[in-house]
Amino acid sequence: MRWEFGRRSDNVEDRRGRKVSPGVVGGGIGGLVLTLIAIFLGVDPAIINQVIPQNDRSSPTQTTSQPKDEMGQFVSVVLADTEDTWNNLFRRMGQDYQEPNLVLFDDAVQSACGYANAAVGPFYCPPDQKVYLDLSFFRDLKNKLGAPGDFAQAYVIAHEVGHHVQNLMGITNKVRSIQNRASRVQANQLSVRLELQADCFAGIWAHHADKSRQILEPGDIEEALNAASSIGDDRLQRQSQGYVVPESFTHGSSAQRVQWFKTGFQSGSVEQCNTFAG
Repeated sequence: MRWEFGRRSDNVEDRRGRKVSPGVVGGGIGGLVLTLIAIFLGVDPAIINQVIPQNDRSSPTQTTSQPKDEMGQFVSVVLADTEDTWNNLFRRMGQDYQEPNLVLFDDAVQSACGYANAAVGPFYCPPDQKVYLDLSFFRDLKNKLGAPGDFAQAYVIAHEVGHHVQNLMGITNKVRSIQNRASRVQANQLSVRLELQADCFAGIWAHHADKSRQILEPGDIEEALNAASSIGDDRLQRQSQGYVVPESFTHGSSAQRVQWFKTGFQSGSVEQCNTFAG
């Protein structure tokens, strides 16, 4: 991926090196328990927003700084590239794009969605409109999941930004509202569709970024497809427990994730990313 000469984003919060204690989340022990349960079950911390009252959530003071190390710079460039892409696309739709912040952290972090440790992986928190990323995930992506490469890492960032796009478009709130009235299996199915749409939006970013700024090198798309396949629910379940339970999927199968990233990349169209149809 050609990234070294790209623009750096001003929306990176580098909190690496800070020690964070679970402490009191959401103004009381109930918020802490809920968040820890979510992490244990592999649930997106953003879902906790539905059960913790707004006036009980706390958000740390923002500290925006430009990372000095190579990986931090890489993240900053990819984030800037998503900003350029989605600013243009929202402008075409007659809307203003609100750029998200991306928080780099080590081991654990406090967000408006509560406390989370690195085990939860990268996540997006709707209340503070921030993406959270511990760079150790990229090492795991390469060494444990067999998905190396800088474009595989860029895909992960673009996927989380895709959740921000969903939030701005009102899709996230609609889905969460329906999930609150649905059975667990139905709620999981809706979660899958939400995740697959974020994959499709990541593909849209790759389409427009390469068309405008020629960022792709040979093998890059294969890296992204390999990453999408590596974090499919079926593959992860088979690795962890030896069998697959489709009813418990929350992110989609490897084949589905690959399919929807390719749909976004080939079309470059938001309209083609309607994973909720049918």
